Amino acid sequence: MATSETMGAAGEVKTALAGFLGEFKTFQGEVKQVLKQQDERLAMLDRKTMTAGRPALSMAAAIEAPHQKAFDAYLRTGDDAGLRGLVLEGKAMSAAVAAEGGYLVNPQIADTIRSQLVGSASIRAIANVVQVEATSFDVLIDHGEVGSGWAAEADAPGDSATPQIDRISIALNELSAMPKASQRLLDDAAFDIEGWLAGRIADRFARAEAQAFVSGDGVNKPKGFLKHPTVAEAGWSWGKIGYVATGAAGDFATVSASDAIVDLVYALDSTYRANGSFVMNSKTAGAVRKMKDADGRFLWADSLAAGEPARLMGYPVLVAEDMPDIAANAYAIAFGDFRAGYTVAERPDLRVLRDPFSAKPYVLFYATKRVGGDVSDFAAIKLLKFALS
Repeated sequence: MATSETMGAAGEVKTALAGFLGEFKTFQGEVKQVLKQQDERLAMLDRKTMTAGRPALSMAAAIEAPHQKAFDAYLRTGDDAGLRGLVLEGKAMSAAVAAEGGYLVNPQIADTIRSQLVGSASIRAIANVVQVEATSFDVLIDHGEVGSGWAAEADAPGDSATPQIDRISIALNELSAMPKASQRLLDDAAFDIEGWLAGRIADRFARAEAQAFVSGDGVNKPKGFLKHPTVAEAGWSWGKIGYVATGAAGDFATVSASDAIVDLVYALDSTYRANGSFVMNSKTAGAVRKMKDADGRFLWADSLAAGEPARLMGYPVLVAEDMPDIAANAYAIAFGDFRAGYTVAERPDLRVLRDPFSAKPYVLFYATKRVGGDVSDFAAIKLLKFALS
């Protein structure tokens, strides 16, 4: 039977428990409210992030570099205030007044043109290309040999031979192109004026350079390697390019035709042969790729990977259309280390002058650059002459 003391204690416990439960429910409500507010903040943050990351609906919303905007304005409208301002502010793109030949193109266009020139079928692709700031580039060739020999510990060393130095000076000449476009086309904001201009300039420059590096006469243009004096390999001397004859006038020999290719390869010193490349045009390549060795194996091997050149006797082949066709006494095939044998020197800047008056309703863009080229090592290039001797 419960006493009064027991009943009083039980009542106190119930009262305390009821108070605790009430306080706990209040705490739960507060926690839920805090979590709800946090969820709302996170949802709002997600919406802001998605809005900021959403791509712009218009290309005009993109932030352009100042020099790109200034150059685009000059090409489209002739407004050169932005370009002059960049010069005054010391920005990356410098410029020259129009009277001195136009404005320097922005680096993006220059890099595009340069990459297209390198990728074209030209001697430039395998030659030594240097960037210079002067009007010419000098190549020094040391023909001397350093003295060497065996000697006892106490013996005096022998004198070295007197150095024999040749200096080859490569002059830089002006190369120009003049694409044109109508003003209506330039006014079209969707027209990629910079991409169009880069493509047209690169195409014209590539064709002019490719021809000059092979057969240019050196008068206000690069001197091609085929324009230097040639001599039979047995009588080769510095300043001339040695050749090997096929043994038949205007053709390969009837018997063992591929021997001429082998002789050409081994006419080149082993120092250069490791980096050797063949150069010929498409017609000559069509004739050579049919050749077989004494065991019936083709000398020509097509490329197995995109971007890789075909190979002849294991050496890469540059198909350059400016090389002469097979004909009597023609030097239709060249083989050599062109990285050592031919040097292309150029200034890195490219100028564009806008001319809206000379060919109305078209706008002319007179683009110029300075480039030179010449043989820098006469021992590094050999030719195949289609002749009896």
